[in-house]
Amino acid sequence: MSHDPVVEQSALSALPAFRLLDVRDQAAFSLGHAPNAVRVPIEVWEAAAKAGETSFENVAYWERAIDELGVDGEVPAIVYDDGRMTEAARVWFILQYFGAKAFILNGGWPAFERHDDVPEAAEAAGASAVFRARPGAGPVGLVDRETLKAELDGDVRIFDARTAGEYTGEDLRRNARGGHLPGARLLPHANLLDGSRLRPAAELHDLLAQAGFQSGDHIVTHCDGGGRAALAAAAAAQAGYRDVRAYYLSFADWAKDESCAIIRD
Repeated sequence: MSHDPVVEQSALSALPAFRLLDVRDQAAFSLGHAPNAVRVPIEVWEAAAKAGETSFENVAYWERAIDELGVDGEVPAIVYDDGRMTEAARVWFILQYFGAKAFILNGGWPAFERHDDVPEAAEAAGASAVFRARPGAGPVGLVDRETLKAELDGDVRIFDARTAGEYTGEDLRRNARGGHLPGARLLPHANLLDGSRLRPAAELHDLLAQAGFQSGDHIVTHCDGGGRAALAAAAAAQAGYRDVRAYYLSFADWAKDESCAIIRD
């Protein structure tokens, strides 16, 4: 299977086996889901990724969380959300960072709703699996605040996936400070999407080029809280960039540290 992070629904029939992970809320999952899909408790995962005691440094926590989904190190995990793509990307990023074979279903749940032929290769929830975490083994890396701060004077290229209002500092969200990281290039995550689908690789490549990125750049993506940064990282990888990392804790983490520079336009 391709190392591209996004997979089409039509390509699933070519897989001998895969695990389906549903990232929607419990109510939506209960109303209907793909056969054999397992729900990811996204509300737990999102909070855990930002909490000190369950952050990505707590490998044992995430190994258990991933293992509980029935994910192993061999059978690919196909992740879908409600079509926003950001929540599926969030889970994809965590899975691949810890060494799981993971892919985002392009179009999310609507892609399944348009098709009744979910392949039988989707493993049942009771299928046995053992997951052993390998932090940093995935194609997209993770960077923290202190590391990124030290790299700003180097050749790193910051991909800011927030809105224009967040970038300029007009929209603070929940932050005490607003603006953008020095040298950051703005490419809102909404531009990466065509409805509920990530745009084709060639279009993504053109969008990144128009935003000022070049082939071979060392890209670090960020947003405000992780989901859009994960989608931006997936888009950069899909567009052919091979050195991509996500600053998962993103601008909310950066803004709270007064020693971190912020530019206001």
